[in-house]
Amino acid sequence: MKVKCVLCDAVHDLENDSLQAKRLRNRRITMYLCEECNGRIYNRTKQRHATGNFKLYDRHKKNKDLI
Repeated sequence: MKVKCVLCDAVHDLENDSLQAKRLRNRRITMYLCEECNGRIYNRTKQRHATGNFKLYDRHKKNKDLI
């Protein structure tokens, strides 16, 4: 199965029987990230967590407060 990375537009081959290929086929919304882009995002997120300024906002919590 040929897949294209969303960020760098590199084309990669996945085995048709792999779990990742099955997830991409069955859930069309799921995006593919190559190992290089995935690692880069992971490292930068870890750096932001370390600064202490990184906050995750819960969308559902905001909606519950409005009701």
